Amino acid sequence: MREALSGLTVRGRTFLAAGITAIVCGILLDQSTLSRIGMLLVALPLVTAVVAAWGRYRLALVRHIEPHLTEAGQPARVELTIANEGRIPTGTLLLEETVPYALGGRPRFVVDRIGFGWRHKLGYQIRSEIRGRFDIGPMRVTVADPFGLVELNRAFQSTIPFTVTPRVVTLPQTPLTGNATASGDSRPRAFLGGSAEDVTVREYRRGDELRRVHWRSSARLGQLMVRREEQPWQARATVFLDNRRSVHRGQGAGSSFEHAVVVAASVAVHLVEAGYSVRLVTSGGPTPTAAGVVGDLSSGWHDREGQADAAALLEALAVVETVSHHHIDASWMGEAGQGGVTVAVLGSIDDEDAGVLRRVRHHTGTALAFSLAVDGWSSVPLAPEQRRPSGVPLLIQHGWKAVELAPGDSVATRWRELGTRGAATGAGAGSRR
Repeated sequence: MREALSGLTVRGRTFLAAGITAIVCGILLDQSTLSRIGMLLVALPLVTAVVAAWGRYRLALVRHIEPHLTEAGQPARVELTIANEGRIPTGTLLLEETVPYALGGRPRFVVDRIGFGWRHKLGYQIRSEIRGRFDIGPMRVTVADPFGLVELNRAFQSTIPFTVTPRVVTLPQTPLTGNATASGDSRPRAFLGGSAEDVTVREYRRGDELRRVHWRSSARLGQLMVRREEQPWQARATVFLDNRRSVHRGQGAGSSFEHAVVVAASVAVHLVEAGYSVRLVTSGGPTPTAAGVVGDLSSGWHDREGQADAAALLEALAVVETVSHHHIDASWMGEAGQGGVTVAVLGSIDDEDAGVLRRVRHHTGTALAFSLAVDGWSSVPLAPEQRRPSGVPLLIQHGWKAVELAPGDSVATRWRELGTRGAATGAGAGSRR
């Protein structure tokens, strides 16, 4: 009841004050009619407050975002379905959605005539110029009576996640290595010979030909097994993002790190579309997942067979942040399945990073690198002693194919230059799965 009385609107408080005044004047002037009018004016907001306080409103809300994964700068639409599941009709609903400021202003709606079984659909558009993971909601609901005397505030506690991925630049097709295995196709290779023990088998599936049944393995394992007449080969690639805070310049969306994320996203999408099995690693160790939880690098491969696009990679890049480490964590190089192509997107590097860069080059078939000229992203003028030298000579010294990327440079052009350099002396990139 106290909440209902505190929810009296200006009109409700005016009715209450006018009624009390009329009652007092009626008593002083001995005018019973005036007193009865005053009692009516007082009773109307009080009865409305009692009904509003004891009325059990049952409102349901369902949100849907299309698309749920959006590139920075692209719009998305939020669809709201609101229903009255209670048996008590309500007055006017004032709805206000809680939306992060990065996605735009808070949308507001006014809905009238809400009866039993009522259902209504609303929608609004959101867009973010920066990447990240945002929560849409909760929604605040103000329930007003038909007379406009009382307003009660309620809130839906549910929220829905919305992920904004980095911008992706379309990269041209360019050879990354000097042999055929770099095409990125999963090239099946038939068994040309060998004994029955060398034949790889798998469980029988409906539709398999009976002539492919491997009876010896079936008898040993107690279930029907068939020969694998083809052995798939999959090209692998690693996208390495240097996310050390100390090697980047600038702040916010205009920093060199944000540009590095765009480059990494563009390369990852390009490699996935080319048929590579791609993983993402960072200088801070394990890569984050879309939910912001640290993932396991050993399961970081995003296979072309298991995933048709690079959505998982883009979701990870949407939430990746800088770390305070001063050295590159290269523990991911100890995993099985080394080789393939490694594309590094680096900030400023120095001689202390030479050992790690040399190890990475040793563990990969083809090593390509974008070295960002981070001084160009600085928001303040830099003295000569504060400027950082280009990392391209150091990378080339240790066997990398590298190009420098400055603000305003075309990522597609630099990628074509990088592929041309890599094609001259590249090693095989195929990894047997």
